[in-house]
Amino acid sequence: MWLPTHGPAAEFAARYLELHQAFYDRTLSEAALAAWRASQLRTVLDQVSTGSPFYARHLKEVELAAVTPDSLTTLPFTTKSHLREEMLDVLSRPLSDALFFYETTGTTGRATPCPRDGREIVASNAHITESWASIFRHHFGAHRPRIGLMGPTEVHSFGDTLGDVARNVGSLNAKIWPYSPVIGFEKALQLMRDLELEVICCTPGVALTLAKAAEHFGYDLRRDFSVKLLLVTGEMCTPALANNLESVWGADVYNILYGSQEAFVIATACRNKRMHLSQTNYLIEVVDPETGESHGPRGSGELTVTMLVDGVKPLVRYRTGDAVVIEESGCDCELPGDLVRIVGRTLDRLELGGRRFTAGEIETAVMTGVTGSAGYQVVIERDADGQDRLTVRLEVLGGPAPEVEALAAAVRARAADALGVPVTVELSDGLDPIVSTGAFVSWKAARIVDRRSAPDHETEVARRMAAKRGYEN
Repeated sequence: MWLPTHGPAAEFAARYLELHQAFYDRTLSEAALAAWRASQLRTVLDQVSTGSPFYARHLKEVELAAVTPDSLTTLPFTTKSHLREEMLDVLSRPLSDALFFYETTGTTGRATPCPRDGREIVASNAHITESWASIFRHHFGAHRPRIGLMGPTEVHSFGDTLGDVARNVGSLNAKIWPYSPVIGFEKALQLMRDLELEVICCTPGVALTLAKAAEHFGYDLRRDFSVKLLLVTGEMCTPALANNLESVWGADVYNILYGSQEAFVIATACRNKRMHLSQTNYLIEVVDPETGESHGPRGSGELTVTMLVDGVKPLVRYRTGDAVVIEESGCDCELPGDLVRIVGRTLDRLELGGRRFTAGEIETAVMTGVTGSAGYQVVIERDADGQDRLTVRLEVLGGPAPEVEALAAAVRARAADALGVPVTVELSDGLDPIVSTGAFVSWKAARIVDRRSAPDHETEVARRMAAKRGYEN
């Protein structure tokens, strides 16, 4: 594992990794974990209130000395709007202290700076390393699998973070981002075959597009490749979609981690395909997305995090915009930490037939029982009586065949029952290219065509992006 070699970051890493090891060995007592959280919260609040121009103003009315992990509600929220407005003023250490500079994608608003220093790299990557090591032991024993990393490599953390984790577990890794003009889908597939890569890490959308590209270039996914695991991240992947990916690739699928450029890695997957919170790095709250009322560390609502690592840009009560369900773990795996299930963005909730649904509920309704599909899209319209109705478009690899008509009928019945509105299913051998933009804009922009209203800003951005993408280019 990479470690800072001198200065305060090295001192932090030594303290942190001792705590981290005890956390994973299950020898860390509740009292010791509580003491760490209280101490780090105090350090972070002292740092941001004096070092960050934004937080100096944002927290000036709060008696910070009285704030504890049990009284976070006395602090104001930090929102994505704050980060876009304040930019580098959110930083509480000099930018020169950072080792990497990243940004958010900027597709739905101003790109915000997300630098990372040695503290943040060590603390975040340590949890992913534990996750990968456990899953690889489960699937490969002592063998170290070869990994293909398919994510952006510009001012984005994907390649650096997961490349470091691959090195931590002793695996060869090849950075083969298929949307790069240097690589492209044809070259990515050739390298997958020639290097006999056994693990592919990418978004669910890239995994589906890669399958379509393989068919286009004459490959057979099972005959020509050695892929045993798909580690997907970067966008929502419900169990229903994961099951479809497994049917397409003939590989086991893990929704491997949950996080963001701004807040780093908040949770990681275990061998049982559940997501565990990185509870040494965050104080967790679940809040009502409408009222902001905090329900504490468990429950259903919008995930809010207070970062405990005093790096360059720790965030206080940061509202992630993600709808989650958090519960105490009863998992028999090697990973500690409460369980979290991500059900979509709060902004992606949709009203259908007078009821509100999360993105996860809609995807589950559409994709449950679906196999051999390269993707889906949902069109929402109103009929002559003003009632909502859906058209589900399913792309079938190899093109529609007589046996998939039964699948269409099953999807129609299940989706109508789950969502409470009439459903039509269309089978296709090619969807709108906007579907491929999911991780770069939003699930809603990529997957939903809502004809009840004019296209919003995210949809317009996704459509412009889609015009530039394709595996045949």
